Amino acid sequence: MRTIVALPGDGIGKVVLPESIRLLEAAEFKANYLYGDIGWDFWRKEGDALPQRTIDLIAEHKLALFGAITSKSNIEAEKELEPFLKEKGLVYFSPIVELRQHFNLDICIRPCISFKGNPLNFIRKSSNGSYEEPFVNAVIFRQNTEGLYAGVEWTNPSKQIREALDTHPKMKAFSHVPSEEMAISTRIVTKKASERIIRAAFEYAKKFGYKNVTLCEKPNVLRETSGMMLKIAKEIATEYPNIPLWDTNIDALMMWLTKNPEDYRVIVAENMFGDIISDGFAGLVGGLGFACSANIGEEVAVFEPTHGSAPKYEKLEPSIVNPIAMFLSACMMLDHIGEQETASKIRNAIAKVIEEGKVCSYDMLKLRGGSDVFEKGAASTQQITDAVISKL
Repeated sequence: MRTIVALPGDGIGKVVLPESIRLLEAAEFKANYLYGDIGWDFWRKEGDALPQRTIDLIAEHKLALFGAITSKSNIEAEKELEPFLKEKGLVYFSPIVELRQHFNLDICIRPCISFKGNPLNFIRKSSNGSYEEPFVNAVIFRQNTEGLYAGVEWTNPSKQIREALDTHPKMKAFSHVPSEEMAISTRIVTKKASERIIRAAFEYAKKFGYKNVTLCEKPNVLRETSGMMLKIAKEIATEYPNIPLWDTNIDALMMWLTKNPEDYRVIVAENMFGDIISDGFAGLVGGLGFACSANIGEEVAVFEPTHGSAPKYEKLEPSIVNPIAMFLSACMMLDHIGEQETASKIRNAIAKVIEEGKVCSYDMLKLRGGSDVFEKGAASTQQITDAVISKL
């Protein structure tokens, strides 16, 4: 029997993760679940949002389901520490980003696929005045450990850093700016990591019959980093002659995704751009309540919905949050470990509930979140789980 590390995290993560486990058990997937400590409470009490004991647990079992995390600025994070931890130089760093980097979970996969009957699906007006609903089936491959999320940045850079940066001719434009008035983030792209994510995208397209791979970068401006990714993509594309490589700038794609999203299938990008694109496409298939993701390394894999912790909804009883993104993340985990039959069974059950339209979360009814949504016909989190289980 497999052991899965369960990481509820913060806010609604503590709600949707247990519901996901309840669904997995109803689908007769057998596993042991070990709960790990992660998130804001552990930052406040221990000064560490990702304790070593949790890292050890994941290292041992290689597989984790993750709920959601709260992240705040360094100033806010410092304020919320227990008094005995303040002024000790502790710096808050997002634990999910830290997990990705510690275990080199460099391949992030985010499917954005329409469910028939979802009232939140993207629609557009056709030339004859009627409306059409294109089937969106985009899978975003996001490089997960580098780029602007690598964390190599400074506020008030030291003299040594400043002198190094000043060797670049473009820094002349900032020569008059005092270091104490400057904040700098670096965008780091490496050949090995780029090759891994781009090859993974082509392999996925080949395996599942997707008709193209799009590299979404900005090489006309970010000539070195995006330029490296484009060069590598063109080289790898020669190994897949039946899968065309498209090259689209990030700003252009954000326009095109609301005009002809059905044209895009597998998309690959650096960390920041991949994050932006995947949220954009998620909005076309229902929003973050339907957005799932996988973080995959050579040994360890962590699966999570892409929504935040939404702490304002955590204590509502009954819960109003949409658990489907968490369910779909669990399905990605099942696919990863070779349990495709169970994953398909759960996805089909979710599809039946959505198409039937009798049990809808508040976001599907386009309601503002609050305790009054049940009076307006919304189902609770637990009722949605019950409905999906009933369709298994």
